[in-house]
Amino acid sequence: MRVHKSSKSRSLDRRSQSAELRRATRSFLGLPGLALGLLLVMVSAVLVSSQSSLPASSRKCSIQGFVHESSGNLVFDATVRLKKNDTSAAAETRTNREGVFEFTGLEFGTYTLAATKAGRSSQAVTVVSNPEQKKLAFDLVLENPTTAATPANLDFADEPKFTIAGVTDWTAAGGHGSDAVLRTSEAITHEALVHKPKDGEALIPSPENEVCKESESQLHASVLATPDSFEANHQLGEFYFKCGRKKDAISFLQSALKLQSDNRDVEYELAEALKDVGDLNEARMHVRRLVAQQPTAASCSLEGELDERLGDPLDAVREFEQAARLDSSEVNIFNWGSELLRHRAIWQARDVFTWGAKVFPKSTKMMTALGAALFAGALYNEAAQQLCEVANLNPADKEPYILMGKIELAAPDPLPCVQERLALFVQQYPTDSQANYFYGMAIWKQNKSSMDRQTTQQVKALLSKAVDLDSKRGDGLLQLGNLEFLQKNYEEAIGLYRRSISADAQLIEAHYRLGMAYDRIGEKAKAREEFQLHDELKKQQAEIVERQRRDVKQFVVTVLGQSAGVAPR
Repeated sequence: MRVHKSSKSRSLDRRSQSAELRRATRSFLGLPGLALGLLLVMVSAVLVSSQSSLPASSRKCSIQGFVHESSGNLVFDATVRLKKNDTSAAAETRTNREGVFEFTGLEFGTYTLAATKAGRSSQAVTVVSNPEQKKLAFDLVLENPTTAATPANLDFADEPKFTIAGVTDWTAAGGHGSDAVLRTSEAITHEALVHKPKDGEALIPSPENEVCKESESQLHASVLATPDSFEANHQLGEFYFKCGRKKDAISFLQSALKLQSDNRDVEYELAEALKDVGDLNEARMHVRRLVAQQPTAASCSLEGELDERLGDPLDAVREFEQAARLDSSEVNIFNWGSELLRHRAIWQARDVFTWGAKVFPKSTKMMTALGAALFAGALYNEAAQQLCEVANLNPADKEPYILMGKIELAAPDPLPCVQERLALFVQQYPTDSQANYFYGMAIWKQNKSSMDRQTTQQVKALLSKAVDLDSKRGDGLLQLGNLEFLQKNYEEAIGLYRRSISADAQLIEAHYRLGMAYDRIGEKAKAREEFQLHDELKKQQAEIVERQRRDVKQFVVTVLGQSAGVAPR
């Protein structure tokens, strides 16, 4: 199932038509409800007919339309979710500036369609596509939380069941393998949990975008002319908000909220703006009021983010869980699992990401995070297989290859499927330093007990290329030194070790290896100096890591009625 998240890739004709539709829609926002509904149906029909000239597979269909409020206002950045009813697969996209959403390349069948934003939901719509109806258009109306119907068809019954009972200091963070393995696990967890927008997915337009070229002075003039107008203050505040000028948005959103203190949308936007400028406590005050009035997935998720940033992970994980149970979207499930994994509730995180991967089987970030959880639980082979599957979803994406390269180096034994995927990585990116380094190391590890001359030369060539492509590749220089050391070329090894230290002063293993090489050629004093440097750097690094770990609270978990205890590692 392919999801188009941006209108950037559409033709110039489509963009100009979209602007034309937007202008037409604005002209009619004052129409009565029935007339507006007819207008939206007509606009949707035009949108569908405009697609008829595009090439499409005879076995595929598309679903598109608008999201708007009951007043007729089109809604930007609403989440639209589509689920195929005979499978657990689901997809998401967001509306563009004209309130338009689109799913293309879909198989024929029966789907459930619904939209959400800032705690409001549309009613779930059943969509049936067949060869006679390849292009379908719908308009979804966002309703208030008290009146919106729950899209029951979008819920999933196999949610993980456990309780976070408390937190404890992370004073014994090891659990499996060496400290180097644990540090690799921490690094992989961090990388897997970082949100990175997909290509073309810009949720907030930049000031250069079309929506931000509208007349700021005209909106300011409206506020000056009618300072007590809710609409004037809200429109200017929302203008700044959508253009990424959150600091400028705050005072106008605050004024709008004073004029309509029960307006949930304005209070949510104000909380988001305050969060983005760093006023976290004020943002949390507003979002907690929203949750107390009517908890929604959006408000719970925002409160969870604020709680985590303010050092309250126990409340944060509960808010993320509530958000995922209120709306089992890709983002909400991912946030819940991320919070669990960040605080070392490894097995619970694995269960959440497993659930998420079933619901969103083409989500690379969900499956990558599952791989990180499996690695954190010392399930190295399963983690490798998981990341290999992620690489299959999008073979051009570098991140899964880099992560599997790191787990291959950290795992005690060679991992299945990794070497062949890293070979593909080099094939696709022959001038990428990391690709050459990881592939060379994977070959070495696979043949460590029986390195013949040909294999040694292949590994050496890959590592040398990695270093040539990136002169600061200290780890590559270190491993080239190790190859020379194994061949008893101690002088060459010493030169490479010294270069690796120059490239990366914190590469403590290089000092130890350099000491070993000096010892082999009889330079005992230099050897002792390097061993001493190694020990001092190792102690300093251990102290830094320990301080960082003590800042992280570890969750205490109760599972299915069992007594509370620290999550197994």
